[in-house]
Amino acid sequence: MSVVLEGVTKRVGAETHIRDVSLALDKGSLNVLLGQTLAGKTSLMRLMAGLDAPTEGRVRVDGRDVTGWPVQRRNVAMVYQQFINYPSLTVYENIASPLRVARLPRAEIESRVREAARLLKLDPYLQRRPLELSGGQQQRTAIARALVKRADLVLMDEPLANLDYKLREELREELPRIFAQTGAIFVYATTEPAEALLLGGRTASLYQGRLTQFGPTAEVYRRPDDLTTARVFSDPPLNTLRAVKAAGRVSLSTGGQVRAAGSLASAPDGSLTLGFRAHHLALDPLPAEAIAFPATVEVSEITGSESFVHVAAGEHRFVAQVPGVRRLEPGTQTVLHLDPRHLLVFDEAGRRAAAAPAQAAA
Repeated sequence: MSVVLEGVTKRVGAETHIRDVSLALDKGSLNVLLGQTLAGKTSLMRLMAGLDAPTEGRVRVDGRDVTGWPVQRRNVAMVYQQFINYPSLTVYENIASPLRVARLPRAEIESRVREAARLLKLDPYLQRRPLELSGGQQQRTAIARALVKRADLVLMDEPLANLDYKLREELREELPRIFAQTGAIFVYATTEPAEALLLGGRTASLYQGRLTQFGPTAEVYRRPDDLTTARVFSDPPLNTLRAVKAAGRVSLSTGGQVRAAGSLASAPDGSLTLGFRAHHLALDPLPAEAIAFPATVEVSEITGSESFVHVAAGEHRFVAQVPGVRRLEPGTQTVLHLDPRHLLVFDEAGRRAAAAPAQAAA
């Protein structure tokens, strides 16, 4: 099975929720929709499911135009943020409910429910009711009910957002294994770049209803096509500064000049925007080619295993994500160091202007 969106646009009144999106999803694939709140993730899923019809464009399944088909005619399952289960039914009956509606034979229902329960590690809880379960177990039940339908397309709209940190981490690690054991197309929406990286597969970066890039998740992260995609795929927010390259030298808006090394070596002369992620900034000296600039500490956030140091460098505000406990008092003068191999380089229009070397994968 394949799902293809062709120039899909969705307008509601004067607002455009989806803008000319074309996307092809292959059978057995895991696809992540990554974007901030209101980027268009849910709207795009509703178009895929048939809950909404596009204002323009086409939706095709295995080459067949299904644009006008309602959700009832499509083999689709959805999982939402909320734990949508029937409180009066046992876990077993919750999982079995779509199969009973479809009037499948009792033996088939039993087989599918047991298979889904095993996959989601719900075997010990089949006779409990949802309110007797933890949040993670309730969401596992909702996921099992989606999988048991053996739908061709499974849509998951930020399904872990309402879980606590430990439960999110647990399910994030398990979901790729669960996805791999089915032949369905999975579409998983998230606002978190780290979640997209953990899930893998392919990622579609969305911004204000536009698709900015679609490809293997690691590739989109390492080599964003434009500044917008780089920002969508960065948490903490992407650090940026302005630069001008001429005759093998680069003048920085933080002050000073550096030799055009690393990613800057292949960039064209002219005005550029340099992007770099928080974990690529260091407080300790780096090799000789590193870019260094003075900064003033504004606040330090210590999480235990790492620290987030917010600094001011002239007119710029940067965040450095450094390992360990680095307790720097506000007003402390420091020097930031940046390896030019990790720079993302964009032209004046925000398009990628230099190929990021393979070493910039981290």
